[in-house]
Amino acid sequence: MPSRAPGQDGPLSGTRVLVTRSPERSAALVQALAGAGATPVLLPLIDFERAPDQHALDVACDALAAGAFDWLVVSSATTVHVLMEKAAERGLELARLVPPATRIGAIGPATRRILESQGLAVELTPAGEQSAAGFLDAWTGGGRVLLPQADIAAATLADGLRKSSDVTAVTAYRTVDFPAAADRRLAMQPEDGGAGQATASYTLLTPEAAAAEITAGQISAVVAASPSAVRRIAALSPLGGCRLVAIGRSTAEQAAALDLPVAAVAEEPTPDGLVAAVVIALTPP
Repeated sequence: MPSRAPGQDGPLSGTRVLVTRSPERSAALVQALAGAGATPVLLPLIDFERAPDQHALDVACDALAAGAFDWLVVSSATTVHVLMEKAAERGLELARLVPPATRIGAIGPATRRILESQGLAVELTPAGEQSAAGFLDAWTGGGRVLLPQADIAAATLADGLRKSSDVTAVTAYRTVDFPAAADRRLAMQPEDGGAGQATASYTLLTPEAAAAEITAGQISAVVAASPSAVRRIAALSPLGGCRLVAIGRSTAEQAAALDLPVAAVAEEPTPDGLVAAVVIALTPP
């Protein structure tokens, strides 16, 4: 989708779209929305802190480096940042923390992209739906598996892997309300908005300002990129004419559980996939 300034001709021209992620994790989506003509507005709702039990995580990482696992299964880009931080603590690049013989599975294109940017080959990803269920459909089983996850991760992936494999699940990070405590906040590298391209401009809102703009009908759509974001978006309701767009099935299911109508679900959990879903959500029937 070609880049253009907000407000110019495009399928989302004249709309304001709320993105509920922090600026460093939103660059590519902000740019894609602006390229479609939208005016992106940001309301960071969630943030990430280091896991309280660093000893368990360190033991798992040392075992990983020693070749104790046949598989490393990574379900989020945030987990990759944790592993990069743990590698750095040991004076290593991530590609040196993961032995060549350890096979890697990943969920989501962003997760795969950052792993590959660190020099790691990803052997297994879901063929279709980028979710725990999609990964388990592709999983052939066997071996010793390291599964670092968020503290609020559903048991679906770990339980499914345990049916055929020896799984070590460890908490990699905590999901908290934005902003995280400065001394515990997980360092995140800014997303690449595109090689050689400047990040589109955006407006940063407070929850109170976002709720007021939604009530006034000034925001056309809100993008939820995780179930935890949906739970916090519920505090902004009623959404009225603001259409909720979900990044995937689990996010849409969380919205349904909270009685939040979902206008569209992205076919792919990518910036372009989310923009396409926003277009669908705002297209009159």
